[in-house]
Amino acid sequence: MIRIVVSNQRGGVAKTTTAVNLARCFADRGMRTLLIDTDSQGSVGTILGLRPEFSLFDFLIRQMLLKECVVKAHEKIDVLCSDRKTMQAEDIISGQTLREVQFDQVFAETGADREYDAVVIDVAPSLTLFQTCAMLYAKKVLIPVAMETLSVQGASASISSANELNRLFKRQPGIQSVGLLPVMVNNRMQMTQTVMTALEDMSRELGVPLLPMIRTDTAVVKAARSRQFLADFDPKSKALEDYEAAAEKLLEMLRPAERNEPALQATA
Repeated sequence: MIRIVVSNQRGGVAKTTTAVNLARCFADRGMRTLLIDTDSQGSVGTILGLRPEFSLFDFLIRQMLLKECVVKAHEKIDVLCSDRKTMQAEDIISGQTLREVQFDQVFAETGADREYDAVVIDVAPSLTLFQTCAMLYAKKVLIPVAMETLSVQGASASISSANELNRLFKRQPGIQSVGLLPVMVNNRMQMTQTVMTALEDMSRELGVPLLPMIRTDTAVVKAARSRQFLADFDPKSKALEDYEAAAEKLLEMLRPAERNEPALQATA
């Protein structure tokens, strides 16, 4: 099973868009995929036009079965949505012992995620308890980076957070930052070259792979407004083409790692 968190400590960097499209790319490759939203804003459900009866709160706090809480967004994609009660769930769990490994306990140790080939987790743009839980559970972090300097800083903060969790918890295997994903790329803009140079430097210095870039594309916004996957709204869009290339590259790196082959090095 592949588990991956989509994280950047900066908002507005296409985290949710990336999580949704990555889940769809996995599904289109025949992978049964669980998409989890841990952000109380509930952006995943909004983008896909979902109206779940139950949410992450019901799964974590009311201890309902996962299959009762997810909503099907695609033949091979189940979504566990968030809403305002996610903040309440986080408050409740923050008072429990072993709170940081809550996702391990409720997803992995109970076998709730057993029927899936991939789990993709969208997190809030800040280091919340649930982001910590998600990182310790998934152990792999993908970092989308928009073409502005604060996004680069947010990416650096996400990598530092993963490293700090490795230092504190000393779990093996440790959390890996598996890729920097340039998003909303417009090569006509001066800032694009500045940010890409910074990402290339960061990739070399920290040993985090730089994935194929995602170009700007109005179809992304239009698909979200239409409450559709980009692959359904515009199968020929350039952003979808780019997400497919990025997903393929990501799978090339992750699949050997799942077989305990030396594909990725954990960040120090």
